[in-house]
Amino acid sequence: MHKRLRTIVGAALTTVAVTAALAGCSSSTGGTGGGGGNADQVDAALKAGGTLTYWSWTPSGAAQVAAFEKAYPKVKVKLVNAGTGNDEYTKLQNAVKAGSGAPDVAQVEYFALPQFALADSLTDLSQYGFDDLKSKYTSGTWGSVDLDGKLYGLPQDSGPMAMFYNKTLFDKYSIAVPKTWDEYIAAAKKLHKADPSAYINSDTGDAGFTTSMIWQAGGRPFKVDGTKVTVNLQDEGTKKWADTWNELVENKLLAQTPGFTDDWYKQLAGGEIATQISGAWFPGVIESGAKGGSGDWAVAPIPTYDGKTAVTAENGGGAQVVMKQSKNQALAAGFVKWLNSSDGSVNTFLASGGFPSTTATLTSSDFLATKPDYFSKQPINEVLKGASDSVASGWQYLPFQVYANSIYADTVGQSYANFSDINTGLKAWQSALVKYGNEQGFTVSAK
Repeated sequence: MHKRLRTIVGAALTTVAVTAALAGCSSSTGGTGGGGGNADQVDAALKAGGTLTYWSWTPSGAAQVAAFEKAYPKVKVKLVNAGTGNDEYTKLQNAVKAGSGAPDVAQVEYFALPQFALADSLTDLSQYGFDDLKSKYTSGTWGSVDLDGKLYGLPQDSGPMAMFYNKTLFDKYSIAVPKTWDEYIAAAKKLHKADPSAYINSDTGDAGFTTSMIWQAGGRPFKVDGTKVTVNLQDEGTKKWADTWNELVENKLLAQTPGFTDDWYKQLAGGEIATQISGAWFPGVIESGAKGGSGDWAVAPIPTYDGKTAVTAENGGGAQVVMKQSKNQALAAGFVKWLNSSDGSVNTFLASGGFPSTTATLTSSDFLATKPDYFSKQPINEVLKGASDSVASGWQYLPFQVYANSIYADTVGQSYANFSDINTGLKAWQSALVKYGNEQGFTVSAK
């Protein structure tokens, strides 16, 4: 669940969503289905009970469902793992197209949510008064589910970015923790000169990482207004990131090891990869996959361009949504509210390695005082909480971001493979996105 955004999916996935949207959303049941209109109706539905189907791949799913059924014994939830990420999305879109077969509730990552929203396949939860829950969540995660004045889900987890670094390695080579990206590049050169087998980071080109880094740099390359889309992968912020990261790509200062592979974990544990710029879910990944690095690692805020103003972006995370096909949307909404706002459910989620989106958890003394042995008992959540407070606003994903990510390797990925200018790859990505979007019925323009 907490890996970087997945990038492989068939082109048919987006075609289904766009076709549904442009055809007047005939795949949905319309209105509020078996749901209704307000908070009282949600409470009544929970008391009356019923049966729900929930698609999710989160490790905490079974425990959360069991706890919910204990709290609401008249409700039965059938938990289905329909696949991780894009595997689930393909099945979900097939159900949207067919007009039947969708679950009542589904787990959807933030980057994929606009695609389902555009197809009008999701229930607007504001009709149940869920807008009032806004203060419970971080601004970054709430902004990912509150689109065009409609609330399409409730956030489950978040991925505010920070810099995870091998403190032992930094100390060995007298490398100061970088506060700016210029200092980060200088650290990369110093490290690799001292030990040619060591690299500042591992990055072979990843769509989710790229968009997050553009986000942090102030780039806003995607502007979406319904089916009208503007793509500008050469705006000021995008070029700022690309020109900076080129220093690492073109000078071969990044490990050419794909993430989440056995070799990647070995290099993290063995001191050959010195940092990872990643979402707040990363501690669970490195603790379980690179056990040999225990005690060597630490966490610091992500470097910035001016070294003064804290600013970061989200990388990963997702929400639970209620499908319009649900025969009992009010009951499904009640389940989603409990799932992502009740203390019992959130604590169960944290126990499985998730990073919270709820402000109450992020500010609790117990959460902030957590000192993992892996990070030499550093209270890392204090840093990660700071990151969640510093997520820049105004980011938009494409309504066909799933497809966009799937062709990243053929465009921007080639710049990485050739150790060449990332801007060239970004321009190729933009051209492909404009062409594809227009072919699917969007009105896409480039700047």
